[in-house]
Amino acid sequence: MRYLLDTNICIYAMRRAPIEVFKHLSALRRGDVAMSVITFAELLAGVEKLEETRAQNALALTLLTERVDVLPFDREAARSYGVLRAAVPQRRRNALDRLIAAHAHSMSLTLVTNDEGDFTGYPGLIVENWARSDTG
Repeated sequence: MRYLLDTNICIYAMRRAPIEVFKHLSALRRGDVAMSVITFAELLAGVEKLEETRAQNALALTLLTERVDVLPFDREAARSYGVLRAAVPQRRRNALDRLIAAHAHSMSLTLVTNDEGDFTGYPGLIVENWARSDTG
């Protein structure tokens, strides 16, 4: 496994836009990419919020999770959370983003996001943005 997808990248994958995200995912083998159970929970909440598109969004999420594994948040991820939070205590960040960063960090995975600024300053965390057209 090489990559952990942030919630916004999963949403892009479900919508197949921007096309750069879909191209990156299509080039990878199953097992090269995953999402945190934290991301999965955020996506499930998003499905529930929009009643008029719930069935369509639920199907898109099901199809995504057939290709992208959902990883449990374990003790090592919790330890990484403590390390990262202590390393950057003064910055107010979304608690779920911190947990997702910790999950990627604990498994030495590259975190893929379109919100790079939310993840700067965490020691040892590698971040990529597949939504930009200049990412290859």
